[in-house]
Amino acid sequence: MKGLKILGIALSITAVSAAFASGWTVNVSISKGTLFPPATSTNVPFIINNSGPLYSPATMFVSGLPQVTFLTAAGNPHPILTGDGTAFTGGTYTAAYTITSNKAPLLGFNFVVQGYVFGLGQIIWSKKVVDLNTSQVLYNGSGVFSGEGYSGGANGNVGFAQYIPLARPSSNVQVIETFIVHIDGAPAPGQDTASLLLVEQDWVPEPASMLALSAGLAGLAALRRRATK
Repeated sequence: MKGLKILGIALSITAVSAAFASGWTVNVSISKGTLFPPATSTNVPFIINNSGPLYSPATMFVSGLPQVTFLTAAGNPHPILTGDGTAFTGGTYTAAYTITSNKAPLLGFNFVVQGYVFGLGQIIWSKKVVDLNTSQVLYNGSGVFSGEGYSGGANGNVGFAQYIPLARPSSNVQVIETFIVHIDGAPAPGQDTASLLLVEQDWVPEPASMLALSAGLAGLAALRRRATK
């Protein structure tokens, strides 16, 4: 009986190992901004799952749901911020990364953007996801956040948090996202502000991959309890 328990534990460990082997390699190649005038470069740190802050380039293997968070408010030596008492009237931020796996496809991602605009402050964003194997565009989106200096705009915190499905599941994706911040010629230093605070993406894998991991962990825990009785 004891031998069977040991065999069962070994099989559960194998199942868990297989599930973890279905993880993802996240490689961030670019996370940089430029503010002007004059043109001033700044590095933006980021977190991959629970690891970081990191600076590009950086590569991590993750066994859980892939998460990439760009800490744009913590840019070094400058945050991605124009106006608000600074001499910067415009700027850009660009991030590029890949997520690859031999087994586990991704279905989509939860996209979070946080910022702040005031007066003539404006944040313009675009994001593209491409399948590395086929070059198919799986997502291509853009948007604008504007202060009250623009028709329909409003001062204050801006952003969104929404789930975005890919055009089809993919195990190997490239992501490129660009943000433009500016105060449209308003005096600087001054009150007009465009500040990019945070950009986050939590990727959603194929359900079968996560079910395999959950089942393996549950089975291992149950067998360990039985073995100790």
